[in-house]
Amino acid sequence: MIIKQFYLGCLAHASYLVVDERTKTAAVVDPQRDVDQYVAEAERLGAKIKYVLLTHFHADFVAGHLELRDRLGARIYIGAKAEAEYDATNLADGDVLEFGDVRLEIMETPGHTPEGISIAAYDLAASDVRPRAVFTGDTLFVGDVGRPDLLGSIGFTAEQLASQLYDSLHGKLMKLPDETVVYPAHGAGSLCGKALGKENFSTIGEQRRFNYALQPMSREEFTRIVTADQPDAPAYFLHDAILNRKERETLDTTLAKSLAGLSLDQVLALQEDGAFVVDVRPAADFEGAHLDGSVNIALEGKFATWAGTLIAPDATIVVVAEPGTEEEAAMRLGRIGLDHVAGYVKGGMAALENRPDLIASSRRVTAQALADILRHADAPLVVDVRAEKEYEGGHIAGSKNVPLNKLEARIAEVPRDSEVVVVCRSGYRSSTAASILRRHGYTHVSDLVGGMDAWSASDLPVAAMA
Repeated sequence: MIIKQFYLGCLAHASYLVVDERTKTAAVVDPQRDVDQYVAEAERLGAKIKYVLLTHFHADFVAGHLELRDRLGARIYIGAKAEAEYDATNLADGDVLEFGDVRLEIMETPGHTPEGISIAAYDLAASDVRPRAVFTGDTLFVGDVGRPDLLGSIGFTAEQLASQLYDSLHGKLMKLPDETVVYPAHGAGSLCGKALGKENFSTIGEQRRFNYALQPMSREEFTRIVTADQPDAPAYFLHDAILNRKERETLDTTLAKSLAGLSLDQVLALQEDGAFVVDVRPAADFEGAHLDGSVNIALEGKFATWAGTLIAPDATIVVVAEPGTEEEAAMRLGRIGLDHVAGYVKGGMAALENRPDLIASSRRVTAQALADILRHADAPLVVDVRAEKEYEGGHIAGSKNVPLNKLEARIAEVPRDSEVVVVCRSGYRSSTAASILRRHGYTHVSDLVGGMDAWSASDLPVAAMA
């Protein structure tokens, strides 16, 4: 049995190819939506992908089960409690999928979601009683467990799911041998948990010893711990969880529509009709010159998370990119189900060369310059767009905390008649936030170059919450 992990850093997502060397048959577990890599690796190994398994209906990305079905004829398998629009085989506790020397045994492990499963993988050439690995989906991570609060709004309370999660962990997964390799669906940076470790795999024994949520405790204490201090879930999570249940267009189909070069006149007409123009260039390039009214969400950072947070799932999207990166932008939007991309500005910013009236730039201020300005009586308002916990850990004295994911809802808290300087950790989120403020008509907005990292590196004072 060959197991290969594919790790997508921008979504902190792990997926897996399982190959039986004897029959050259393969299965894919929790695939991302762009599936070329699985197809290529299977071909390299001389194997055929016949099965695709979803551990649950993921909320943070659109899975590639339909893409593998349509391209290769692979059969889709989901948990017994999963209800999908497409044709799929439901698998319950103890059900087995066996091909050659590979046995995949289903363990129903609800808690993160009601339909969640884990998959114990046996290499029958070595042992038919001790699994080599277990694919835990979002039930068990390295150093953490799946958050139980994402579905609280559609029929389950966080407490109900936490109780199910407790049983799934202690009654099933922790009964596996210590040497069983744990292959989760996510790593550090995922918003499907709060304390995921940096390693992408572990063992049951290591997690039994070191995972905070697996230490001896009552069901009530477990529920309290795993429901506390969870990060805010991006708005697109519910959209993606629904998409993963639905029969929908495949990524190839949506990209064929998205990769259209648009003239400047077409872009302006779409913008006038309310399209969201997203500029995916680095913050420094955007702030030097950009299409007025566009919002900067750079590809180089947590692009998918912030795009899914700030762009409505049904919004018409126009992309501004460096020529040659348009397809990457459209694909990464497609990975999270933002499929309504009308196209991209043909030629990028060069299309605006003869229209200086449409070009805007952003004011930037260095840490030392901001410190000097803040000493004056008419000092600007510093708006810190980091998360609350980041802000509480240290901030510029007198600054106002409005996290980026809440800026649109709380924009009235930012006065229009004052000078505003936007701050984050490194400058990525502040460029986005400043562009949102300008899109809403704010004209006196500056961005702190390098964010709080630059402020601290300049040995400037940092305030902490009392």
